[in-house]
Amino acid sequence: MDTRDVYAAYRFWVEINGMTEAAFSECSGLQVETEIFEWEEGGLNSYKHRLPGRIKFTNLVLKRGIATPDLWQWYYETTQGTIKRRNISLILYGYAGKPEVRWNVSGVIPVKWSGPTFKTGSTEAAVESIELAHHGFTRV
Repeated sequence: MDTRDVYAAYRFWVEINGMTEAAFSECSGLQVETEIFEWEEGGLNSYKHRLPGRIKFTNLVLKRGIATPDLWQWYYETTQGTIKRRNISLILYGYAGKPEVRWNVSGVIPVKWSGPTFKTGSTEAAVESIELAHHGFTRV
């Protein structure tokens, strides 16, 4: 019987332009969808042809405790007209500490930045998030 490993979702790192950044606590939006184009053929009333169309990717959202100002700076420069597309890799590690799955995301640009929520009496870490539009990804 062939067994398959299941990986823990918390064992991931993010590389931005080849530099590893392990401080992210959450990554969401790793999603791709194929639009369906429906074609009605005259005289064929039992079904519609459903053909694959364009592919659309959702934005990635990365969250981490506030540390260095690099994510804010990247977003701010974008708002000022300095567009710097970057390549990002999301790397999932197995229990042996080795990289098992990698998604390479191309043409990434920040489109939204959110700062922390401040609340007296709270012991939670101050978290920032950045939303990233991109040209697509491949799984390696």
